[in-house]
Amino acid sequence: MSQVKLEDIVSLCKRRGFIYQGSEIYGGLAGTWDWGPLGVMLKQNIQNVWWEHFVLSRDDMYPLDSAILMNSKVWQASGHLANFADPLVECKKCKARFRADRFPNKPPTKQNDALWLEKWVDSYRSIHGFSDESDLAKAAQARDESYIEGKVKCPNCSKFSEYVPSKAFNLMFKTSIGPVEGEENEAYLRPETAQGIFTNFKNVVDSFQPDMPFGIAQIGKAFRNEISPRDFIFRDREMEMMEIEYFFNPKTPAAGGWQKVFDYWLDQQAEYLDHIGIDPKKLHKFEHPDKDRSHYSKKTIDWEFDYPFGKKELTGLAYRTDFDLQAHIKHSGKNLAYQPKDGGEAFVPHVLEPTFGIERLVLAVLSSTYAEDEQGGEKRVLLKLPEHIAPIKIAVFPLLKNKPELVKKAREVYTTLKKEIGNVMWDDNGNIGKRYRRQDEIGTPHCITIDFDSLKANDVTIRNRDTTKQERVPLTKLAKLLGG
Repeated sequence: MSQVKLEDIVSLCKRRGFIYQGSEIYGGLAGTWDWGPLGVMLKQNIQNVWWEHFVLSRDDMYPLDSAILMNSKVWQASGHLANFADPLVECKKCKARFRADRFPNKPPTKQNDALWLEKWVDSYRSIHGFSDESDLAKAAQARDESYIEGKVKCPNCSKFSEYVPSKAFNLMFKTSIGPVEGEENEAYLRPETAQGIFTNFKNVVDSFQPDMPFGIAQIGKAFRNEISPRDFIFRDREMEMMEIEYFFNPKTPAAGGWQKVFDYWLDQQAEYLDHIGIDPKKLHKFEHPDKDRSHYSKKTIDWEFDYPFGKKELTGLAYRTDFDLQAHIKHSGKNLAYQPKDGGEAFVPHVLEPTFGIERLVLAVLSSTYAEDEQGGEKRVLLKLPEHIAPIKIAVFPLLKNKPELVKKAREVYTTLKKEIGNVMWDDNGNIGKRYRRQDEIGTPHCITIDFDSLKANDVTIRNRDTTKQERVPLTKLAKLLGG
């Protein structure tokens, strides 16, 4: 099977109602996406598995849903006002902006030709969308035309230009609270959900008196004013994050210290990724070098994934030490130390942060499960989604929609399964072959057909998505067989 292409995934998502371009009827808005009916269900199932794995099945985890808008002093204390920025360059001719670390600011030479082309394509993609073969051809042509000393061609306007020198660009969206704009009313859309956990640390401790170690988990929206949103839903301006802050005493456990806790959570991330169907052969560990780590992190390891556009970050695990709680102690004047129940010495906990971006997880799941084969001499596209995260678990068909007796029986089966299993779809559009292809494409594991034999024998035909094999099953055993 050939390597999955991003444009194939984008096309499927639009065609079958997973993901649409945001504000599409007005030409779209870069970095925003709307989730269609199937996308909502797929995303919710991925969230549910996360919730079960990291919260409901544990005794040491407390859920939270903190506000998107927070006092600006939170972001001052956390360092986001000073440090949450990307380097920015601007073309003086067309005013297009690029991240400086992703822009070829020197003309190509024999020594930097490959790197130059890679950066040029990356910049081109950020303006024009994901790269296909025609984009690569344009990039190669631009490379050949740019062997001019001191000149770099702009990926947006295709002119040789000078560029405004690199400067820092804060990625937080700024807004105003109340009807009057002014510095005293400034607020920011949160760029991460973590700070809401830290500011509620004392509330949770006071309400529940948890034993140490323990975690606080939440799923919520975050917003980043990305210079170059790109690669479909991989890098957005609006995203949903699933984050945990796991608090522990840095002096325990004695054997292994914080590294032992770190390794445990790295394994927990891997278990979860496997459970939602992400191809383990496409996963890689990457430890951030000192110069590239976030200002709050002592150690960060990402699980990277082989996306259609290259190996990129999928999830992160950061050892934030006591940076955040100490910062909030300093700026708020509140005592955020943890007092052990045995009367021991109070301490400020250290924190490990496993982070998951839902959009990146969805894209990795789609990339892992997208497949093409041939059935009956025709190309077939299918999503080999694990059954527990498939948006539709079962589709029910009458063999012919113009036969009332078949429709009536099929409706009875559909209604029963809908009550007992839930995510069941009715489909009577087109011939049976087209229905199978449509359900394969959205990842439905089982298709049930009610035919004329069903009326006599009170049974149905079940077809398996991956093997296309069919078997007849009595209606009395159907719900149990399918997990109802």
